[in-house]
Amino acid sequence: MSRLLVRTLREAPSDAEVASHRLLVRGAYVRRLASGVYTYLPLGLRLVRQIERVVREELDAAGAQEVLLPALHPIELWQQSGRAALVGDALPAFQVRGRGGDFLLGPTHEEVATATVAAEVDSYKQLPLTIYQIQTKFRDEARPRFGLLRTREFIMADAYSFDIGKAQMAESYVAMYEAYVRIFARLGLDAVPVEAEAGAMGGDVNHEFMLPSVVGEDHFVSCGSCGYAANVEAAVAGAGATGGGGVNGEAGANVEAGANGEAGANGEAGANAGVVTHSTPGRPGIDAVVAYFRDQSLVPGLDATGMLKCIALVDPDGAAVVVLVPGDREVRVPAGWRPFDDDDFASHPGLVRGYIGPMGLKGAGVRVVADHSVARRPGPWVTGANRADHHVSGVQAGRDFSVDEWGSWAAVAAGDPCPRCGGPLDLVRAVEAGHTFQLGLTYSSKIEGAKALDAEGNETPYWMGCYGIGLSRLVAVVAEACHDDKGLIWPGVVAPFQVHLIALAPSGGDPTVTGAAERLYGDLAAAGVSVLLDDRDVSAGVKFADADLLGMPLQVIVGHRGLGRGVVETKQRATGERAEVALDAAAEVAVAAVSQL
Repeated sequence: MSRLLVRTLREAPSDAEVASHRLLVRGAYVRRLASGVYTYLPLGLRLVRQIERVVREELDAAGAQEVLLPALHPIELWQQSGRAALVGDALPAFQVRGRGGDFLLGPTHEEVATATVAAEVDSYKQLPLTIYQIQTKFRDEARPRFGLLRTREFIMADAYSFDIGKAQMAESYVAMYEAYVRIFARLGLDAVPVEAEAGAMGGDVNHEFMLPSVVGEDHFVSCGSCGYAANVEAAVAGAGATGGGGVNGEAGANVEAGANGEAGANGEAGANAGVVTHSTPGRPGIDAVVAYFRDQSLVPGLDATGMLKCIALVDPDGAAVVVLVPGDREVRVPAGWRPFDDDDFASHPGLVRGYIGPMGLKGAGVRVVADHSVARRPGPWVTGANRADHHVSGVQAGRDFSVDEWGSWAAVAAGDPCPRCGGPLDLVRAVEAGHTFQLGLTYSSKIEGAKALDAEGNETPYWMGCYGIGLSRLVAVVAEACHDDKGLIWPGVVAPFQVHLIALAPSGGDPTVTGAAERLYGDLAAAGVSVLLDDRDVSAGVKFADADLLGMPLQVIVGHRGLGRGVVETKQRATGERAEVALDAAAEVAVAAVSQL
């Protein structure tokens, strides 16, 4: 350690919000260069290399071959795939202008991997083929945070499979999926494979590997009865989902029209008895409307569950669709759909931003779809009036509006029924650590030359899969799971060093202690054990504090007093268990302890 680039800190930086960030910086594993950009110091790089070793072993065992693809991508390749148009919010990539043209700093490598294999593989006899790399990626994150959990530059292991036919692609997918399961198991991480949306990646079947964590920025739902699990973006609830109304959403007598259709004291009568129009200037949002109705005593007890939220989307065919969900729920936007933009609202003047209601839309040629939870309670609802600065109350499904299609359109919440068995769903906060996709022909049908001859001599595009694990993110995930109030507690499989050997010599040195520590260091190294020797001329308190902070699994303490009795002390970092062992047997005992890690 006297020659190691490591300067531990007693205090964490002010921007460190989570334990992993605080401890990795304090332990001199990483240093921040800019927002979302980190330097890996020697201990941090050794940690990354340990995780890489596990990944390489499992991917190699699954038959994948390692390559190294360029990080700098010609924009023309992304134009071939059609993803150049997504660069921005949908695909936050860094663009670079050079003498040779425009480039992207690779946020992902589907196009490059496809073009690489296309130049080498032209026959089914060369397939199946899976390649992988461990490479630095770049994404222009709008809000980097939590240290290594969300960064602009990160290390990823990404693999790509190439096959003839859908069945062979599915076999390759299973092989890589199972390799991922083994990787997380070896790292001691309780990763949960969940169904997920493909997003900008494209393709059909895909799974995210989610790690439950209190600092996670993602969520997934799970069913304890049947095992169903899905990312909240892909999750659907069963038809019995809750989420709309109850008595709190019912209109009071003061706003319902009389039998002759006349308005109550606070509103105008609608076309249907019971529907009342209210002026709500400058209140396009659910919360603002609820507050206004309460302040004016228009609908006693109204809350968000009594509001009918109407969201305008564009479906994959370019058609306008209005989605209905209870006001306390968010709309689940499927892959390939998008919210209305300014141009869409301009071309559909009957849909007023912030004041959309479901009445009359079918006659205007706008399809109406609604979540099952809306069907459970047909009304009365408070909703938009399709008129700027106005809402209506007393609206009922079937009487005042019709629905073209019922489905799972509301984002799933805890307690909703499972779509498979009807049991209650749990909502779990988590970190995404890996993602696997069956891409099919998404890229090979667009990238030039990405075809091979099948057994009958017919030319066919490759059937592809892709698979990614965020290695630098795993550093933070393991740190979050493995620490205490003193510092990090690395599992043996990822620890930068297996043994932290502490030489407790008096100030100025003691040849007896130094010699014994160096001999033990040599014996352990000869036995294949990685050892960090603290030979610094600092106090015992500093050495012990740093050893606990750095978190190596086994500490071995060589001190003047112990040597006087012919013993050294061992300490298990995870349990704090201490033992004295004979100096002559110390190496053997340490090797045995390391083998149990």
